[in-house]
Amino acid sequence: MSWLQRVRARNWPQDTVARWIALTIILAMLISLALNGLFIQLAGVWARPPLTEIGLLEKIAAITRLIDAAPVPLRKQLAQAVSDEGFTASWHLDRHDLNLPAVADPRFETGSMVLRPLLKSASRRIEVYQPADWPEHQADARYALLIELPDGSWLMFSAPSRSWGLDDVPRYSIVLLLVLISTALVALIATRRLATPLQRFTEGARRFGTDFRAPPIEPLGPHEIRQAILAFNAMQAQLQHFIRDRTQMLAAISHDLRAPLTRMRLRGEFIEDTEQQQRLFRDVDEMQDMINSALEFFRDDARLEPATSFDLAELLQTLLDDYRDQGVDIGFAGPQRMVYFGRPLGLKRVMTNLLDNAIKYGSEPAVELSSNAGQVRIKVLDGGPGIPEASLEQVFAPFFRLEGSRNKSTGGVGLGLSAARAIVLEHGGELTLRNRAKGGLAAMVVLPVQVALIR
Repeated sequence: MSWLQRVRARNWPQDTVARWIALTIILAMLISLALNGLFIQLAGVWARPPLTEIGLLEKIAAITRLIDAAPVPLRKQLAQAVSDEGFTASWHLDRHDLNLPAVADPRFETGSMVLRPLLKSASRRIEVYQPADWPEHQADARYALLIELPDGSWLMFSAPSRSWGLDDVPRYSIVLLLVLISTALVALIATRRLATPLQRFTEGARRFGTDFRAPPIEPLGPHEIRQAILAFNAMQAQLQHFIRDRTQMLAAISHDLRAPLTRMRLRGEFIEDTEQQQRLFRDVDEMQDMINSALEFFRDDARLEPATSFDLAELLQTLLDDYRDQGVDIGFAGPQRMVYFGRPLGLKRVMTNLLDNAIKYGSEPAVELSSNAGQVRIKVLDGGPGIPEASLEQVFAPFFRLEGSRNKSTGGVGLGLSAARAIVLEHGGELTLRNRAKGGLAAMVVLPVQVALIR
């Protein structure tokens, strides 16, 4: 099989990004040529080449050299012989016979650079006049080009109307503008074809980040984008299957572990030694708390909560009121109202974990709420001993505690900060800890603003 047959036999995708890029370039070029052709057809004399490109100046130079070489009696006849309906030439012995308008500077700068080398004279006077230079409504207003001959006589070339196009700068500007218009038009259509499926892909991925039960994304767009969407849908289906299996497994673990713990407690009732019995009951309670905490961390129903708009400032103030009812006074600084788009139960759990740590390990807890540069910032401050610099990141690891004790009353099971950071990350934000300069710890929650109204 030849190379051409193999290429034809291969099933090439029809709608690809590469094909759209190639079509965009080709269409932009074709439309640019079409607009330029339309400009030439409709713009009349302005679309023609400029004076320096139509050969008229070369023709004038040749006529000038011819008449200059002819005897004086024949010059007027030669000038009449080279004239036609749209272009006339005349020879004049005295410039005052020409009846020209008074112009401040009649020099022909552009044409002189072409004419003087052709005339082989760098000092020859060349003047030019336009119809606007004559008094208004004068009948003999015309375009006129005057060239002085070596003997002091003058040749005048005149035309009743313009027969050449714009100068180089405005002409190239128009052509460039037409190219930009055609390119922008085609690029707009092509990018909409490419950007729309990418935007839907982005929205679907973001939706799955906030709700694992989100439906798959419809595969639309060019071949490469459709393949990426199909791969993402497959990954999403695998993650959903994994989460369902994990939930079922955790439910089974919860049932299987609680049953032997209950039997241990029942058997402990028959221990006659009261001190040993209390130790056993404390161990059973601690194991039960650890199991409940671990199951709550791995299951974490708050992460499955759908995102909604809610008043973040009011949620914080309500949480602080609950602590005040328990006799714990927590300071607050921030706006009275801030509408945020997120999961309120999840963020409430984050703040509860951070405030519990501030109350348990520090003093003078406080909360600061602010919003700037597209971000919402929540600071939880305390005046405690802080955390060693080497452990500021390590405390986010599951089951890590700074204390060596496993007593829940002193350090819990080490899952609070892990769960809090996981929830913040799922909001697209970050949770960090740092020691304050004057003592204590500052927990910083930074959330991206999607909908935020502050009063």
